[in-house]
Amino acid sequence: MKIQCSAVSGGYKIQPGPLARPWSGRSGRVMVFLNARCEAAYLMKKNPREVKWTVLYRRLHKKGVEEEVAKRRTRRTQKFQRAIVGASLTDIMAKRNMKPEVRKAQREQAIRAAKEKAKAAKAAKAAAKKPAAPQGGKQGKASQKVPKVQKGGRPAQSARGPRR
Repeated sequence: MKIQCSAVSGGYKIQPGPLARPWSGRSGRVMVFLNARCEAAYLMKKNPREVKWTVLYRRLHKKGVEEEVAKRRTRRTQKFQRAIVGASLTDIMAKRNMKPEVRKAQREQAIRAAKEKAKAAKAAKAAAKKPAAPQGGKQGKASQKVPKVQKGGRPAQSARGPRR
């Protein structure tokens, strides 16, 4: 003989014996109930998912789970170094591992070189501008300030006085 499961409680096992009485309704389906309580619940058409003492309800609502499920570990993003266009990985690593004193010296040298270059460019620009100085003469007198002529608008006061 085999161990049967109760039709209503949805998981309680029924051992073979005089209590394991099969029950058949109009549908012709043979059912086995654990006890009178299960039979009464079935006859009242109770849903085993909503009856709190059934195995189905307890399984659905995660009741009595003893061994706790291990939490899923989330993957953490890992740093990954790779070459960029114009710089190989060895160059990048060399710059990264450079000592601060060496880096500072390089920076100062680069600043000095940039300042010298700017100074030379400024001197060249000044030398190119000097010979093309404006020549004095009639042009100086012709460029006298001419008062601006205002367009449109009404005069500040008319002959009758200020407008109110």
